[in-house]
Amino acid sequence: MTLRIAILIMSACGVISDSILIAFYPQFFELRYGLTSPVHVGAYIAAISIAVMCALPFWAKLTRRIETLHLLWITQFLAGSLAIASAHAPTVQVYWVLTMLMFIMKASYLLLFPYLMRAEKPENHGLVIGMVAVVVHVGAIFGASVGGSVLEHLGPEASMYLMSAGDFVQMGICFFLIFSVSKARTSEEKTRANDGNPEINKTNTQTEKNEPLKRPPGAWIALAKLSGLMLLFDMSAYLVRPFFSVYWESIYTSGNQTVTGIVFAIPGMVAIIGLIINKSFLKNKFRNLDHTAVNLLIGATGLLLQASSSPLFVLIGRCLYGWSLFQVVVKLEVTLFRISQPAFYDRDFAVTNFFQNFGVLLASFAAGYIVSWIGVPMSFALAAAGFIFTAIIDRSVFGVDRHHQRGLAAHQPHQQKKFALEEG
Repeated sequence: MTLRIAILIMSACGVISDSILIAFYPQFFELRYGLTSPVHVGAYIAAISIAVMCALPFWAKLTRRIETLHLLWITQFLAGSLAIASAHAPTVQVYWVLTMLMFIMKASYLLLFPYLMRAEKPENHGLVIGMVAVVVHVGAIFGASVGGSVLEHLGPEASMYLMSAGDFVQMGICFFLIFSVSKARTSEEKTRANDGNPEINKTNTQTEKNEPLKRPPGAWIALAKLSGLMLLFDMSAYLVRPFFSVYWESIYTSGNQTVTGIVFAIPGMVAIIGLIINKSFLKNKFRNLDHTAVNLLIGATGLLLQASSSPLFVLIGRCLYGWSLFQVVVKLEVTLFRISQPAFYDRDFAVTNFFQNFGVLLASFAAGYIVSWIGVPMSFALAAAGFIFTAIIDRSVFGVDRHHQRGLAAHQPHQQKKFALEEG
C-alpha cells in the first residue's frame, strides 16, 4: 500500500465518521434528548467548528516535536473512545462535553493533507487534491446515506458507535504506516552506513532541521488574502447545510431519511464527475469551466434553484452547487500549496483551516437564526449572494486564477526570485 492510498483511505474513514450525523443533528437531538430548537442545532455545529479551528494549530505545532503518524494514532484512539462514551451520555450537557473533546482529537487527522502534499511533486498537487476532494465527497455520500439509515432503524446510540469505528480504522492504518516508514528508514540507514559516512548524513539532517525557516517577501500577505477568501466562500457554502435535510423532507414527504441522506450527498456524486472532466478536458479546452468566478456564479444559480421549494429544481440546484463546490475548493486548496512552501505546509494549512472553520462557524450560527426568523429558503438566497460577493472580492483583491497559474512557476528554482518580487 502506497502512502497516497493509505492517506486517502484514512481521509475517507475520517470523513465518513464525521458525516454520519452531520445532516441529521436536528433529528438526532430530538430523538435522543427531545430538543427541537434550530438555534441549538446551529450552536452545536458552530461549536464543532470552534473545536476544530482551535485544535488544529495546536496539533500542527506539536508535529514539530512528535512525528505526525505517531501523534495521529494516539489522537484517533482517544477520539474513538470518546465517541463510544458519548453514546451513553445521560444528558445533553454531558454529550456536548464528550463530543467536543472527541472533535478536538479528530481534528488532528486533517494534518494528513499537508503530510501527503509534502510527499507529492508540485505538478501533481492538482490531481491529488482533486482525488482528496472526491474521497471527501464520496465519504460524505456513504456517511450521510448510512447515517440516515442507522439513525432511522437502529437509533442514535448506534450512530455514535459507527462514528467511533472510523477513528479506530484510522488508528490501525497509522500503525501500518509507522511500521512501513520504520522499515524504510532502517534500510536507508544501512545504505548510508555502507557508503561510509553515516555521521556526515546525520549531521547534515540535524543542521537542516534546526535551520531557521524563512518565507519569501509577500508570502504572509498572500496567505492572509487567501484565508479571507476561504472564509467568505465557506461561510456562504455551509449556510445551507445544517437544515437541508429538514427542508428536503418538508417538500418531498414521500421519501425517508435514507433518501434524504442521498440527496444531501449529491454534491459528492457531482465531484466524481468533476474530477473526470478536469482530468480529461479542462487541461486542453473549455478553460472557462475552470474559472473561479464562473464556478461561483454556477454555484449561486444552484443555490437559488434550491430555494424554489420544487423537488426537481432542488435536485438540479444540488448538481450545480456540487459542481461549483468541487471546482472552487480544489482551486483554493491548490492555490494554497502554490503560494506556500513544503516546510510551511502544516502551519499554512492550519491557518487557512482556521479561517475556513471560522466561516463554517459563522454560517452555523447564522443558519439557526435565519431559519427561525425567515425560513430555510432565504438561507439559500443569502448563500447565493455570498457566492457572488466572494467572486467580486476575488476579482478585486486576490485573484485565485492568477496565483494558481503563476504559483507552479514559483516552485521552479529559476522562477522563485521573480515570484517573490511580484508578491512583494
